[in-house]
Amino acid sequence: MTGRVVFNHLGQCVTDLERSRRFYVELLGFEPWREINPPDESSAKLLGLEGPLGMTACYLRRDGLVLELLHFAAPERSRPAQRRAMDAPGLTHISLSCDMAAVRTRVAELGGEVLEATDIGVGVFIRDPDGQLIELLPLAYADKVATK
Repeated sequence: MTGRVVFNHLGQCVTDLERSRRFYVELLGFEPWREINPPDESSAKLLGLEGPLGMTACYLRRDGLVLELLHFAAPERSRPAQRRAMDAPGLTHISLSCDMAAVRTRVAELGGEVLEATDIGVGVFIRDPDGQLIELLPLAYADKVATK
């Protein structure tokens, strides 16, 4: 390793910022942290995109993880969400331990989907409103991991 490296955040593009913020805050207990609207010119350069962007970056926190929800308001940046398969290269999913029954009952209400076919009793996948895979595991799993 070369010098000090510190985890910063995980970024995720969303099609409807308010809907996604509500999903992660109300359903999964993320805490709103900050929101910025950086200038198009520097953001476009950093992200390798052509302007205009009209980007908003909304940062949510949970258990030391910072999730950055990126929303692009410029019509040129509007794209439909694409559902990635678990074997597609790149980040595949977010995993959270929770009261699975309580969370499952509100997923659809907040714009997501429970993938019933993935339910193995001790775990199930859901999709957020834009199709991002989220693995739900029981709290006992988190307790086991924390004690190792």
